[in-house]
Amino acid sequence: MTTHHGHDHKQGRASGACKGHDGHEGRSRGVTAGTDQRWLTAALVLITGFMAVEVVVGVIANSTALMADAAHMLTDSASIVLALIAMRLAARPARGHFTFGLKRAEILSAQANGLTLLLLGAWLTYEAIGKLIAPPEVDGGLMLATALIGIVVNVVAGWCISKANRTSLNVEGAYQHIRNDLFAFIGTAVAALVIVTTGFARADGVATLVVVALMVKAGLGLVRDSGRILLEAAPAGTDPDALGDVMAARPHVVEIHDLHVWTITSDQPALSAHVMVELDGDCHAVRRDLEHLLAEGHGIDHATIQVDNAPATEGHCRDPHGPVHRETAHAN
Repeated sequence: MTTHHGHDHKQGRASGACKGHDGHEGRSRGVTAGTDQRWLTAALVLITGFMAVEVVVGVIANSTALMADAAHMLTDSASIVLALIAMRLAARPARGHFTFGLKRAEILSAQANGLTLLLLGAWLTYEAIGKLIAPPEVDGGLMLATALIGIVVNVVAGWCISKANRTSLNVEGAYQHIRNDLFAFIGTAVAALVIVTTGFARADGVATLVVVALMVKAGLGLVRDSGRILLEAAPAGTDPDALGDVMAARPHVVEIHDLHVWTITSDQPALSAHVMVELDGDCHAVRRDLEHLLAEGHGIDHATIQVDNAPATEGHCRDPHGPVHRETAHAN
């Protein structure tokens, strides 16, 4: 879990070092997902019910755009089911070998959602190009009526998911599916209106390609964001070097090293570092100051900070208010 490794941040010259015992918060807090699950389930019922109707209508109307919308709704349903499963897994308490629990199940779900958007986009591109080359006869009126109903269904489903916690990349993945499906239905409605008024059947394929562009944009965003978490990169917008310099500039801090910044799951950044404090400095006060700095200034509540006096007795941290002892701190 390292994104920043082997770089030292110094305020002054370190004249020595001593080793302390580093640790983690081995049992992190669980996630309450009951409310989110209810909203996602409501959206799932709406999407699944309308999808079955749309498949039948798409076949009757001979519309690629409607079939594309139905296929997209199938992935919507799958993404919501995956999100619900991931929520239940992430809410389980940490135990055994999984010291952070199964929180990253949500990130795997988000990445799967992003990949399905990209794969579906590739298939729809192939189908749309074929329809542009040899446009079929399309029942524009039936296509228009279905698309308008689909817009209403997706607006309601999108509203349901928007009520859930969208800071979760998992929920955001499901939301992006619904959002793109809404755009798809709007494009289909416009294409159907063009077909009804002008007879231009290629509008069906053009609308599909517009939707594909939106799907690819959303899919790439989900894959990128989930990939950063899985590869344990620093949270977006956080510069580990700059953060280390800020920490090293705090009073009585001599050096910061072994600094690591990563993300456990959506909206849960974490940090660990070894801090060297001036020989006569209160390393416990320094640790509390750094915890406050990280939590209030950078949104990092989960921090593991090892503090030592810079040339103190080997393996010890000096406390001016008590006996010499080791200190390992956890900020939760």
